Amino acid sequence: MKKIALLVLLNAFAIQAQTDKEQQLRKIYDAALTKSKCYGWLDDLSNKIGSRLSGSEGAAKAVAYTKAQMETMPFDRVFLQEVMVPKWVRGEKETAYIRDGKSKINVPICALGGSIATPKNGITAEIIEVHTIAELETLGSAKLKGKIVFFNRPMQPENIDTFTSYGGCVDQRGKGAREAAKFGAVGAIVRSMNLRLDDFPHTGWMGYGELPKDQWIPAAAISTNGAELLSSMLKQRPNLQFYFKQSCYAMDDVLSYNVIGEIKGSEHPENIMVVGGHLDSWDLADGSHDDGAGVVQSMEVANIFNSIGYKPKNTVRVVLFMNEENGGRGGAKYNELAQANSEQHIFALESDCGGFTPRGFTFEGSEANVAMAQSFAPVFEPYLIHIFRKGHTGSDIEPLKSPNILKAGLRPDTQRYFDIHHAATDTFDQIVKRELELGAATMAALVYLVDQVGVQP
Repeated sequence: MKKIALLVLLNAFAIQAQTDKEQQLRKIYDAALTKSKCYGWLDDLSNKIGSRLSGSEGAAKAVAYTKAQMETMPFDRVFLQEVMVPKWVRGEKETAYIRDGKSKINVPICALGGSIATPKNGITAEIIEVHTIAELETLGSAKLKGKIVFFNRPMQPENIDTFTSYGGCVDQRGKGAREAAKFGAVGAIVRSMNLRLDDFPHTGWMGYGELPKDQWIPAAAISTNGAELLSSMLKQRPNLQFYFKQSCYAMDDVLSYNVIGEIKGSEHPENIMVVGGHLDSWDLADGSHDDGAGVVQSMEVANIFNSIGYKPKNTVRVVLFMNEENGGRGGAKYNELAQANSEQHIFALESDCGGFTPRGFTFEGSEANVAMAQSFAPVFEPYLIHIFRKGHTGSDIEPLKSPNILKAGLRPDTQRYFDIHHAATDTFDQIVKRELELGAATMAALVYLVDQVGVQP
């Protein structure tokens, strides 16, 4: 009889605990939708500061701005973490055209981040289309030497998760030029990573690896409309010539910073929970979705906790990482110092997939911790959050190593993200205030739940 009574009591406690969590999530979402500051912060970042490529004046202004904002918030301390970052400059606007006999057909291009410039007067050469890097080996130097290689593998439209499509073709942007150079190519043109047909080229990082510097060749992205046109013309006239000119260049590394705000845990200050996004952006636009949204959503988590009077049990750090786009040095430096200081991280959450309507999370960690995170699904159901699966969580938190750490990545709706990703269209007018706030609330809710439950040993 005593055993039955104990079970009933324990069950009542469990039901009450679940009810308490549901009520707290309601408070979190209410605060985000009525008292949030993230939209205003993003307006400032996007419209007063603008693009924030690592090493640029915009990046420096963003560090100063976010630090100043966090110093007005109830953090126990706000500090900067030094990190040396690359400084790559685009230079003059790029130009390109297809030469068809005596006529010239202009097409939109932009230099890929990290690329070298063309010669001062540009490059004119025959252009040859490929769809995979493996095709280069098949063609060999006999057909590629002295040519411009046109990588034209599109993002596959049949994938519901557009990040799957992105992952299926981004290798041609990252290492296409390097591999083409090995066969004597003089330049590389890469189809933009974009599911939509438009006239906006999308930049992104590329690298030359261990290739000797005297073998480096310039690389640029071409808009999807430009790629379609070029491909159709090559089918009719395989010996077409292509011209492009770009004046980008790299400078010495410069000093920059991760910006960090910390709330000391009330019960377990030695346990650290990170929530963050990356402060840098590409230079073609103001980077509102990539990743201004993640930055201000992370700051908003702390604002929400203050609004509802929640004191976390564990230490919460809002970390605004520098240099995710073209080096990942901010995340690497954060982990390096965490290891050097013997810090114990139990949780890390990153927002770097845009500020669209939140759909859920991906998780990395032990089976027990992923299962624990997935057990939260029922309390998120009223907010239409349904994705709780294993998967990549974020580039900046990827280096972070601690025993038993659970990592999470916010997963918004992905359908519109690659229309603007790394392009001149990633601007503040693409942001929907309510969607941004819902994402911040969803992040705060997960941080709260993990803070309450802890992680599995």
